[in-house]
Amino acid sequence: MTLTPSHRPALAEEITAKLRDMIKSGEWPLQERIPAEPELMSTLGVSRGTLREAIKALAHSGMLEVRRGDGTYVRANSEMSGAAQRMYLEHTQEHIVEVRLGLDTQAARLATKHATTEDLAEMRRLLALRHDAWQAGDYPTWASADWEFHERVALASGNPLLHQLYASFGGVFHNDLLRQQRKGGFNGIPREGHDELVDALEAHDPDAAVQSVYRNLDYCSDSAPR
Repeated sequence: MTLTPSHRPALAEEITAKLRDMIKSGEWPLQERIPAEPELMSTLGVSRGTLREAIKALAHSGMLEVRRGDGTYVRANSEMSGAAQRMYLEHTQEHIVEVRLGLDTQAARLATKHATTEDLAEMRRLLALRHDAWQAGDYPTWASADWEFHERVALASGNPLLHQLYASFGGVFHNDLLRQQRKGGFNGIPREGHDELVDALEAHDPDAAVQSVYRNLDYCSDSAPR
C-alpha cells in the first residue's frame, strides 16, 4: 500500500517510539553514533522522509543530536534528561548546586528508611571504584562512579519519581564533576556526602545523612570553577 500524507504522521510517531525505545533500553548508548540512515531505513522498513521526521522529533526533545557531516548521536536517554541538559546551559553553577541540594537531601533522608543491604553494598562498591579511579588519574571512570553512587542513593529513596528526576540530571552532574576536577587542589574523593553518607544510611540516621550531604555540596560549591 502506498502511504498518503494522512498516514505519514502516525507512521512517523510509531518510528519515533521505536527509536526512543532503542535509546532507553541502552541498545544505543549515550554519546555513541546511531546507525546510518540506509541501515535504519532497511531495519525499520520506512522511507528516508519518515525516518528523518522521527529523528528530528527526538533531536527536538534533546535525546538525539544531529551533527552535520558526522552523523546522529545519542545525547540523553529520556526527554526529561534532554530537557535538563538544555536548561543547564541557561543557568549558573550556583543554580545547579541549589537543585542538587534539594534532590540530594531528600534522597538521603528517604534512603535512611528504605535502603536495602544490596543498595548499601553497591554504594560501597561504587565508592571503592571511585577511589581507585581517582588515584589512577582515570577521571572519566571516577566521574561515572561518583554519579552512579548518587543515583543509587536516589534509587534507594524508594520514591520512583524522585529517582527519575535525579536521573534526568545525569549528564549535567557528570559534566560538572569533570569541570571541578580540572580546578587545582580539588579533592575528588571526599568522605562527606559519600562514605559518611553510607554510614548514616546504614545507621538509619536521617539527620547525619542530610548533614553529610550539606558538607559535600558546600565543598562542591566552594570548589566550582568561576
